[in-house]
Amino acid sequence: MGLWETLNNPLFKPLEFEGFKKEAGLNAFLLSPQKWVSATDAIGIVSKAGKGGGTFAHRDIAFKFASWISVEFELYIIKEFQRLKETEQIALAWTAKRELAKINYRLQTDAIKEHLVVPLLSVKQVSFVYANEADMLNVALFGKTANEWKIENPDLKGNMRDYASVEQLLVLANLESYNAILIEQSLPQSERIVLLNKTAQKQLETILSARIDTDKLLALPKSKNEE
Repeated sequence: MGLWETLNNPLFKPLEFEGFKKEAGLNAFLLSPQKWVSATDAIGIVSKAGKGGGTFAHRDIAFKFASWISVEFELYIIKEFQRLKETEQIALAWTAKRELAKINYRLQTDAIKEHLVVPLLSVKQVSFVYANEADMLNVALFGKTANEWKIENPDLKGNMRDYASVEQLLVLANLESYNAILIEQSLPQSERIVLLNKTAQKQLETILSARIDTDKLLALPKSKNEE
């Protein structure tokens, strides 16, 4: 009780507490809740007389009393604490996985309406310094800015990324990470856009090639054992 008050009660009287500690081992020692509160200005225990009264303790102190009275209860407290810590870790892991799932969901469900071949950049596009990094990635991957796509598709809602394939969105995520590295290397946009465009072409070719090979394997007739 004295340690709890020391940690939680700035008005606690430590000298009076030390006096009680010295007397605690004597057979004649007697300490009531009222005497404890009045002598030390304790707040962890409240004692009220009369009808509806009684002695009430903060749950930290109550748990300590219960643990002292019952070893079984003390073991229960230990087990429950361990269970709560394990549950807390599981909840944190679940939250992280949930956020990742949101990102993957967008990649898997966005509509695919654009062709997958990345167009080569013109001299004008290479020399042009794009003020918007997001639009620079659009040009590197799709070969056009968001505004140029909008002009070409006035009847479509959203933007060109909403109509990109899963493969294109995967490459776009990779380009964002690669672009961050290039920015750290202080490369100008005119150089970065060329490197990003070449990377986009190479990655899409690899992804499409792997998908074609997979489709061919799936299309092969099954043997009798496989059936």
